[in-house]
Formats: sequence, C-alpha cells, structure tokens
Amino acid sequence: MENIKPDGKILVEIVKMPMPFGKYKGTLLCDLPVSYLEWMHQKGMPAGKLGMMLSTVYEIKINGLTEILHAVKKSIKPNRM
Repeated sequence: MENIKPDGKILVEIVKMPMPFGKYKGTLLCDLPVSYLEWMHQKGMPAGKLGMMLSTVYEIKINGLTEILHAVKKSIKPNRM
C-alpha cells in the first residue's frame, strides 16, 4: 500500500478561498453548505484544482469531519486571511 501524506496547504487554501461562481459566489469553500456540495457532486465537480478542493470539502463534511476545517480556520491569524 502506498504511503500517502495529506497536504495541509490544501486545507489552508480551502479556508481562505472564496467560491468563484454560482449561487454561493464569494462564500469561503469551507463554508459551503453540504446540500450545495452534494448537488455539485451529483452534477460533476469542476475540473482542476477547484474541483479537487470542492471534492475535499465534500468528503470532509459528509464524513462528519468539519471540525478539521474549524481547527485550520482558527490556526490562521486574521491578518493572513
């Protein structure tokens, strides 16, 4: 089995990056509602890095791990956001 290490930089980007389009344009990716992420999952996530980040948020939220996003958000100083 391959030893895969998570990239913490992605989590930091998720709590800093606003949704660039759609109904929730301007909302931080980490703050998107599960219902919207489920809808996007069913329709097909966008290609590229944005799709990977949205898929990550989706997986975190549907598996009840939202506290991870809260912890990352707390660890970032306000002047760095």
